[in-house]
Amino acid sequence: MPRVLIPLAEGFEELEAITLIDLLRRAEIEVVIAGLTEGPVVAARGTVVVPDTVLDSVVEEDFDMVVLPGGLPGAHHLDDDSRVHRILKRHHAAQRYTAAICAAPKVLANAGLLEGRAATWYPGAMMASDYPHIDPRQEPVVVDGQVVTSRGPGTAMDFALTLIGLLTDEARRDEVERQLQRQP
Repeated sequence: MPRVLIPLAEGFEELEAITLIDLLRRAEIEVVIAGLTEGPVVAARGTVVVPDTVLDSVVEEDFDMVVLPGGLPGAHHLDDDSRVHRILKRHHAAQRYTAAICAAPKVLANAGLLEGRAATWYPGAMMASDYPHIDPRQEPVVVDGQVVTSRGPGTAMDFALTLIGLLTDEARRDEVERQLQRQP
């Protein structure tokens, strides 16, 4: 069973994090939610989530994918955390998936993971001129090698389904989507 780490920081985007957690678990993917600190984490609009663990307890573990939800100031807190950068760089070097949505692709960029890659992010979260070695795209979800990025809350479901397809197979992805009763 694939394992995914989702670090949560104060001010994360609820729709993105909860959609990712829910859909990945529907696909029978093990999701480990790790708070940057002990205790509940308050999201951007006040939703409170109790993580499975604290980041320090899983910082040296290997996962098949590390996924960063966006939201502000959550993405800034993730970017300011050296443990998050260390985890991302280690997984990237091992050719494991790293993924980010909304404002969180900036964390991937600042960790050096988007150099020479196509990526997308929430409008205004990053200025393309500040990252000249990234190929900015407008698509809802962009997969470039082992790095996956997405635009924002409205693309969270497509993002999660893409991640399911990458971690399992298209049949599992399609089954999860069928269960959601999405219109074609």
